[in-house]
Amino acid sequence: MIDFTLWDILRNLLFATRWTILLSLVAFVGGGLVGLVILSLRIAASPWWRRLGSGYIALFQGTPLLMQLFLTFFGLPMLGFRIAPWTVAALGLTFYASAYLAEIWRSGVEALPRGQWDAGASLGLHRWQELRLIILPQAFSITRAPAVGFLVQLIKSTALTSIIGFEELIKTANAINNATFEPFKVYGFVAIIFFALCFPLTWYARRLEKQAALH
Repeated sequence: MIDFTLWDILRNLLFATRWTILLSLVAFVGGGLVGLVILSLRIAASPWWRRLGSGYIALFQGTPLLMQLFLTFFGLPMLGFRIAPWTVAALGLTFYASAYLAEIWRSGVEALPRGQWDAGASLGLHRWQELRLIILPQAFSITRAPAVGFLVQLIKSTALTSIIGFEELIKTANAINNATFEPFKVYGFVAIIFFALCFPLTWYARRLEKQAALH
């Protein structure tokens, strides 16, 4: 057993927290970009494109994130691709996030009255211009609260990447616990750190919901 002081434990956990935060941001931004593509498929005029978007969402929402990480981590090397745990974690969470963000934004698009599309058409805009200039800004505004709420879920989901060897908060906590045999102290700090990351976002999401209810 290694003798760690409270400061040693907390310092190492805080150092690992930066990777948890970075992974969450990369996955959220990357998921947003991919999610926009999937959203475009989901609301496309062609039924084939809509089915493709629906299938993508069903795949990533209908299977466990851990299984998706395992398939990426163990499957790609079998195809000749050697990638680091960081890349696997970023890709896995990005695709996972894209499926949920696409559905969140689709609900916002469908909440808008049909007249919004008709107004864009009357101005001579084609469908993608309508989507970019009229529909999406309003859909993003409507769905800010659930999108922020999903970010909270995404931050907590980063804990699963420790299984594939990514050195984030949980992976570091496991290593410290194996060295100190003080699980209550180590994981107590982990719980506090996750709470500090997630509670402000949860509070903000609830505030956005209240604001939306007043309009």
